[in-house]
Amino acid sequence: MPSPDDALRSALARHRAFATFLLLMMAGLTALAYSLPQSFWTDLLAASAKAGVVGGLADWFAVTALFRHPLGLPIPHTAIIPRQKERLGQGLGNFVANHVFTEGELRRVIAKLDIATIIAGFLADREASRPAAQALAAALPRLLTTLEDGQARRLMTRLLPRVAGGPGAAAAVARALRALLAGGQHQAVFDLALAQLKVVLAAKREELREAIKRRVRDQGGALMGWAAGAYVADRVLAVLNAELEKVEPGESDLRLAFEAWIESEITRLETEPERAAALGAAIRKGLSHPTVADWLGDVWTRFRATVAADAGNPNGLTVAFLETGLANVGSFLAEDETARAKLNGAVERGLATLLPSAQTRLADFIAGVVKSWDTEQVTEKIELRVGKDLQYVRINGTVVGFLAGGGLFLLIFWLTNGRVVD
Repeated sequence: MPSPDDALRSALARHRAFATFLLLMMAGLTALAYSLPQSFWTDLLAASAKAGVVGGLADWFAVTALFRHPLGLPIPHTAIIPRQKERLGQGLGNFVANHVFTEGELRRVIAKLDIATIIAGFLADREASRPAAQALAAALPRLLTTLEDGQARRLMTRLLPRVAGGPGAAAAVARALRALLAGGQHQAVFDLALAQLKVVLAAKREELREAIKRRVRDQGGALMGWAAGAYVADRVLAVLNAELEKVEPGESDLRLAFEAWIESEITRLETEPERAAALGAAIRKGLSHPTVADWLGDVWTRFRATVAADAGNPNGLTVAFLETGLANVGSFLAEDETARAKLNGAVERGLATLLPSAQTRLADFIAGVVKSWDTEQVTEKIELRVGKDLQYVRINGTVVGFLAGGGLFLLIFWLTNGRVVD
């Protein structure tokens, strides 16, 4: 396979040969000028050619001194790049770290990339995010084994009430209730509650009947209780059962009232801070109860065992759950501009915080890489990439020297003689 440096090496050789040819041509013109009979024109040619030789030699020396000792002579301050490789590496590292890898440039790149959109697209693509879900699932058992059961239970009992009952609890409950209403699931909840109420009434019929009879006796006296207590109790239970039987799916008054009550509670949770705070306090209190704490401990034990058994299965529930969760996060980011802006801001602030340390490490890394390079190889690679332009320095020096020598000769001649002679 041809080396990618072959083309650069060939171009450098051509330009170096042309620059050397110009220098030799200046030397030839100088010799020619001195071999011809002396005249104004031969003197002008000699002055121009000699200046071209001097300019070409000076620039040849300067260009060569960057990469090696001219003619192999250990002249001071030559072979600059090989001798100053470590210093150049440190300088390059500091330049990149402090003038390229800056906070302003970092913020500009992050704003241009829109990392949140990239993450959203990756997570929403199940084919792309599936390996990530599998990797997370495989890491879960190892992560869970690092947590002591007692410590994990204490963490859950302390953290869960604070998270679930925090400032966002009311907003989360309100969103859940609105989704319930939008999907019509509240009717299923109402049907379940209604069915359970019927079951309770049937099971407690005799107890309720006796309670109503006692209430009639207490309010109307023993005679009223003896005469009408049983009748009133039977009528109350019959009417209650009849009304419950009327509540079927549709536009019943009780169902409409239930739906209106849910909507009013959602509005109160969204608009009344006191109501939201009360809900959060109730959630925290409920989750902090010892019975709930014991239940959470049992949940942790079963959760850990289930994850350990299922995480290794690429088609298991853990992978499916994580895959769905990642996809949901991706969809949420894709749809919520505010969330994307917050994520981009968080990434930007996080990288800005890490930037000073990263700049130091980057500068040291670049300096270390340059230091580890072979000196001859580094010199050759640098020369191949900038040598062609440096040969133009030699060419320009030769040409400019030639023109400057001729111009200076003409100026001196005009000042001293004022005319041109043959």
